[in-house]
Amino acid sequence: MHGMELDPDTCYKAIASHDRRFDGRFFVGVSSTGVYCRPICAVRTPKSENCTFYESAAAAEKHGFRPCLRCRPELAPGHGLADISGRLAQAAATLIDEGFMAEAGVAQLSARIGVTERHLRRLFDTEFGVSVHEYAQTQKLLLAKRLLTDTTLPVTQVALAAGFGSVRRFNDVLKERYGLTPLAMRRRAADGMADRLVFELGYRPPLAWAEWLEFLNVRIVDGVEQSHGGVYTRTIAIDADGQRHLGWVRLEHVPKRTVVRVTLSASLARVIPQALGKVRRLCDLGCRPDIVDAHLGDLAADTPGMRLPGTFDGLEIAVRAIIGQIISVVQARRILVRLVQIAGDALPEDAMAGFVSTPHAAPLTHAFPTAQALAALPDADYQAAGVALGKIRSIRALARKIVAGDIRLDPHAAPDDTVARLREIEGIGDWTAQYVAMRALGWPDAFPGTDYALRKVLGVSTVRAMQNMTVHWAPWRAYAAIHLWHRYEVLKQGGAIEQEEQAA
Repeated sequence: MHGMELDPDTCYKAIASHDRRFDGRFFVGVSSTGVYCRPICAVRTPKSENCTFYESAAAAEKHGFRPCLRCRPELAPGHGLADISGRLAQAAATLIDEGFMAEAGVAQLSARIGVTERHLRRLFDTEFGVSVHEYAQTQKLLLAKRLLTDTTLPVTQVALAAGFGSVRRFNDVLKERYGLTPLAMRRRAADGMADRLVFELGYRPPLAWAEWLEFLNVRIVDGVEQSHGGVYTRTIAIDADGQRHLGWVRLEHVPKRTVVRVTLSASLARVIPQALGKVRRLCDLGCRPDIVDAHLGDLAADTPGMRLPGTFDGLEIAVRAIIGQIISVVQARRILVRLVQIAGDALPEDAMAGFVSTPHAAPLTHAFPTAQALAALPDADYQAAGVALGKIRSIRALARKIVAGDIRLDPHAAPDDTVARLREIEGIGDWTAQYVAMRALGWPDAFPGTDYALRKVLGVSTVRAMQNMTVHWAPWRAYAAIHLWHRYEVLKQGGAIEQEEQAA
């Protein structure tokens, strides 16, 4: 048995009840139809004797099954970082999902997550029941299937975006695996969609979208982000193929379909898997709220399905946290707006095609500055933005370490080592390092124990008392912090707590 234990009786009960808690946790191959489905597939439940269960879509395809055209396995939610035992295997799988192997091989992938090629191959076989190449091939095909179904991209662009070297190779593999040509698979897309790309990303309910969005709304940086009527929009920059791809992304919750609808600018057509991967991390769509909420108990009772707000760019979160030290959220936002205008990349006109601005909001104009830009930015420019001298030194030191490869701020970095490296930088203490671990690394047990708001809500005055009170929430203390910050905002708005802000 690979990865998690797949008990046939439990799996069959899950598909018979269309239990969404199991969506993406396994797939069912149906011998009478030759297709494999998600546990929530709406078709008539097959007979148990016709069902076999697999840890991944790749494992189902390895055994000769084709993806169901109705429930569409490519739409299933993924896993959270601490959701499964094979964290390294999942980290590698996430990189593959986001197009890493379009420009690299197994050697580069194993080096990225810090293991040998041989060990990576063993991890994949144990966790997913397939080889690294088999997993990567399935993910490319499922992405291509999604692009053919959901967009008007020409077949040539679909092949390239999915990571196939040529249209001919794409046609051959699609015909061999699914028995279809690209044109036969393509459905007619809606009129007027040629200038943008629309996708749906699934999640396991519940999802506290309003509370997640409010966390971002308090910290909106004009020029980079907009939010109105439950819809969040922001600029995005992705480096791939030796180019910098600039554009925008819009997120909207569609609860009836248990999906987040993602609209990308047409300028991001070559980096779709990377963009969707960033959205999944920002929205924490791999979360298992049934596990997290049950562990947090009464703390999660009022807002079930709270997600850990992630980020598109770990450096951005770190800079926000450094600038936000001591001062208020409002002050931090003003400084960040000026810093983005000075050092960020302005979005060209073609990158903004199809964009409709939020009413009464500042227009989207810039991507957040790169590590290279912040490392080279003169003191005078930082000071023009309003950044204090000590914070200038901290930001520049961090940016230089990122450029040199000494620090990585992404979910595949080792949390303990990264936190230690961050704290070595003058001006970065435990609060900042833990906050970065929460949002940039997506580490579910990070906890900024010196935070004023958290201590105020819990009614404690010392860090030791905080640790004693929160230890039973491990390994989900980052989620506990989000719940506590939300409770603090509710109490503050109700006048139960005097307003005393700390930016983040």
